[in-house]
Formats: sequence, structure tokens, C-alpha cells
Amino acid sequence: MKRLMTGAAASALLLALAGCSAPTEGPAANTADQAANTSVDAPVTLADAERFLADAESELREFSEFGARTAWVQNNFITYDTNWLLERMSTQGTEIAVRLATETAQYNDLELTTEMARKMNVLRAGITLPAPSDSAAAARLSELATRMGSAYSTGLMEIDGEMVDHNELENIMRTSRDPEFLSHVWAGWRDSYGPEQMATDYAEMVEIANQGARDLGFSDLAEMWLSNYDMPADEMEAEVERLWGQVEPLYEQLHCYVRDDLNELYGDEVQAAEGPIRADLLGNMWAQSWAALSDVASVSDAGPAYDLTQLLVDAEYDPIRMTETAESFFTSLGMEELPDTFWDRSLITQPRDRQVACHASAWNLDSVDDLRIKMCTRVNADDFVTVHHELGHNFYQRAYNQQDFLFQGGAHDGFHEAIGDFIALSVTPDYLVQIGLLDQADVPDASADLGLLMDTALDKISFLPFAIMMDQWRWRVLRGEIQPENYNDAWWELRESYQGIVPPVERGDGAFDPGSKYHIANNVPYLRYFLSFIMQFQFHEAACEMAGWEGPLHRCSIYGNEEVGARFNAMMEMGASQPWPDALEAFTGTREMDGSAIIAYFQPLMTHLEEENADRNCGW
Repeated sequence: MKRLMTGAAASALLLALAGCSAPTEGPAANTADQAANTSVDAPVTLADAERFLADAESELREFSEFGARTAWVQNNFITYDTNWLLERMSTQGTEIAVRLATETAQYNDLELTTEMARKMNVLRAGITLPAPSDSAAAARLSELATRMGSAYSTGLMEIDGEMVDHNELENIMRTSRDPEFLSHVWAGWRDSYGPEQMATDYAEMVEIANQGARDLGFSDLAEMWLSNYDMPADEMEAEVERLWGQVEPLYEQLHCYVRDDLNELYGDEVQAAEGPIRADLLGNMWAQSWAALSDVASVSDAGPAYDLTQLLVDAEYDPIRMTETAESFFTSLGMEELPDTFWDRSLITQPRDRQVACHASAWNLDSVDDLRIKMCTRVNADDFVTVHHELGHNFYQRAYNQQDFLFQGGAHDGFHEAIGDFIALSVTPDYLVQIGLLDQADVPDASADLGLLMDTALDKISFLPFAIMMDQWRWRVLRGEIQPENYNDAWWELRESYQGIVPPVERGDGAFDPGSKYHIANNVPYLRYFLSFIMQFQFHEAACEMAGWEGPLHRCSIYGNEEVGARFNAMMEMGASQPWPDALEAFTGTREMDGSAIIAYFQPLMTHLEEENADRNCGW
């Protein structure tokens, strides 16, 4: 997943754990004094609540900019000292976020305006891992979270006498076709981070974080995480299942097709022709993306396509020109160019003289107009699409920066990623013709579409059930429905139920396979990614209908359509100021998230898969 750095207060509270902070003097002292005065001298009033929110926004704005600039320096100059500074910012940021969240409780009995209540909830529910009011418990929570994150980051496996980290292990999973070696690497990674200790730490962390959530008025941390979606937790869970039900038939057909190809490649002893798929055979450490199987699960009768990387090379593109081209996509929609400071301050290519964090990210440093990307851009198709995605974040950030600070963020946490990926869906052959990268005579005919759609499905459709089960497991753990002794068994029950996959080897009593995923070890909620995958296609379908597009949905590009751009920008300008159904309706005309656009986008592939799978026993 791409990384987003934003000055939004809602995101800032989340980023408090990732290094954004503020000085302890100034507004911080003012809010603390004001809270003390209102609680001792007299019952709190609406005027007190207004002052509290104003002071909190002022403090967070200062905190966010200071923290974001610190994080920017650390990402671009990775040294012992910048790491130390970032860690200090993280600690300070957590303290500020917890204090402000706790202080909201004194206003719970007031009849707040809708806007004030929304801001209070941003403060109250915006912490990913809430610390209890007890200082010893809070310190223990920080210790546990740090230890789990460190165990994940430092996990190593010995291969041929060398210690190999998870990045290289992921590459092996992506490229190897040796099932015995894949099984060995798959299991080795899950032994590398000390699974028994991590499971013990995780269970203790759950107890403490749940207490922190209860201190803020929630029944548990699961309810707190789900409170960010403008509906009761049980309704949001039902909404997720409804969306999954819409796209599950496509996933089942893809699973059936890929399983047959793996059976043909490896034989019955490795991969049976029926039932679940072995998790280590899908080209990814977690079986969350099957994109690496494009050579295995290809469409045999697909016509020739084009090589976007070669087109970029032939046209003598460089990283700057790629970024300028992405910016021109947005200006073609009627949006203003990015400020000069974007070009002066962004990191667009990898420096030769120092270590930097190369993972692509979009930054909103001052909540005004200091927008940047950080990306070690190379001239290839993947990075050409990625830079369109990252600038989608930047244009969203600029659009909502005119909102009050606590409303500077996505309508919910799936919107940001959805907007970035929605833009990337318009990188179509027609778009490449319009910008002069592809000759009209070389536009592939419809016979090439199946191959392109298969490649996209192997990446995006395979991801959907994984994205659901990640937080399904966590919600049940946080509610006490899954006890520590059943952590791993429950994990695999969900993986088989949703994904139709099984482990390649028996999992022992000491296994803690959830910890093999960064977002579990580092306590990062995952539902946002499922929602973003649903909404990016919903945005794309709505935009193409606005544009009057009449062809296949996967061939549509909104490049150059200012009417679509105006509606799109109006949604982005709302930020988090309104419930997400209002923002969704502003652009799509509907108040419900809808997975049917995915089925429409992949309809030619769905038809092909159903024909190919007609004589197979699909499902697991």
C-alpha cells in the first residue's frame, strides 16, 4: 500500500504514532489549563467546548507541521540522529493525541452542534492504539507496541548460510517456482520474528488497548476503530459483508481459474485440482496479491498489447517529465497547477549520496500549500501509474486544506487511497494516445483486453478477501471472541473461509501467523484498503457516465473532462467535514458504497472465466 503523509488532524492523530508532534509549550499548555479551569470552577458550557476545539485545532496544526517536517527530514536523511528526532516526535505526538482525546469526555453531556460533535469524535476516535489513563499501563502499551514492531522489522531467515530479511524473502516468494523451497521460505519467515513472544505480547496489548478504548467511552478497541464510519459498528460490519457479497462471485471464478493453472504447473501432489489453494504458491508472502502469477495464469488467446515501459523509454521520458505528465492529467480536469514549491521541495528521484525511504508517498506539510511527493521514480510502467496515484493524494490534500483543521482529511479512511487509484484507472490506451505516447494505429483491439484485465484482477481482485479477513480477525480478538490459545487456528479458519487458501505445512502450537503481516505487528487498521478498492471502481464508473462514455468501462479515461473535474473537486473539497455518504453522493449521486462497478469493469474477464471454469468444480 502506498503511504500517505497528510497534515489533516484526523490523520495527524494516527500519525502521532508515526512521528508527527508539536512543542509542548504554547497551545498545549493553554488547552490543559482551560480543561482544568472548566472542570473545577463550573459546569462546562458550549462556549467552553468551542474554546476547547479551537485550542485543540491550533495545537494540532502546529504539532502536525512540526512533526511532518521532522518526518520529511528523517525520510530523506536516514541517520541515527534523525531517527532519534522522529522517535521523540512520535512520543510527544502520542501524548498530545491521548490527552486531547481524554479531555473530550468532559463535554459528553452537552448538546453539541453537529459540527462540534463531529470534531469531538475526530479527537476521540482518531487514535489507533489508545493508552489507558494509568501511566504505568500506558508505558507498558508503548513498550509492547515497540517490541512487536521491532521484531517484525528485524526478523531474519538463514538461506545458504546468509541471513536474509523479509524484503528478499518477499522477492523469493514472487519469483520462485520451486514448491519445496517456497514452503521452506514461507514457514521460515513465520519463525523469524519470534512468534510465541509476539503472540504473548499481542494478547497483553489487546487487554491494555481495550482499557484505553473503554476510558474513552467505547466498549472495546474494535468499536473504537469502527466508530470512524458514521454508523454503528454492527451496521458497518454488515455493510462490509454486503460489499463482499457483491464481488465474491468474481473472486471465486478467479480462484478456480488460478487453481487449475497451478494444478497443471505443479501436479496433484503439490496443488489439488479442487479445494483450497496452497498459500505459498500464489507469488506473495501473504497471498494478498497474485500479480506475480501473470506468467502462470495468463489468457492464452489474448491478443498483443503494448509495452508502456518501452513507450516511455522510446519517448525519452525521465522522472520529472513523468511527474509533469501526471500533473497535466489533473489540470486537464480544470484544476490549478501544483505550486512551485512542489517542484522545488519534492524528492522525485533517488539521491546517490545518501539513504532515503524510497516507498512512494504524498505529503501535506503545512496544511496550506506545501505539497510534495517522495518517490524514487524510475522510467517504467509501474512508476508512471504510481505517480498519477500519488498526485491524486496531493490534489485531494490541497482541495480540503481550506477546511477547519480537524476536517482536513478523507471523508473516511478509504477515500484517500480510492481517489489515488481511481485516477490511475484512467491510464488507458486512449489516454496514452491523447498525450502522444501511443500511436492510434497501435491501440490494441478488444482481443488484448482479456490479458490486461487478467493482470489487473490478479493484483486487485485477489486482494479483496484478504483485506476483509485481516480486520475480521482483529475485531473478534479485540471483543474476546477469539482467545489467545486460538489466535492461529482462528486466523486460518478465516483465511480458508474468505480466501480459499491453506498453509503449506502444519502450523504448530507456537505459531502466530498473523504477526507475519506488517499491519498486525504494527497495529495498523486494514479495512480502509478494502473500502478503497471498492470505491475506486465506483468513482471510475460514475465519472465515465458523467463523461458520456459508451464503451467498455475498462477502456474509459476521464482525461480532459472539466465537468467531471468540477464534480470531483467538489467532493474532495468537503474533506471530512460531512458524513462520508454526503461526500460520496456529491460525486457519484449515490449514498451507498457499491461493488457492482467492479463486476462491470471486469465483465469481459468474468464471462471468459465462467466459460473456462464451466467443467471445473469451483469453490473450496
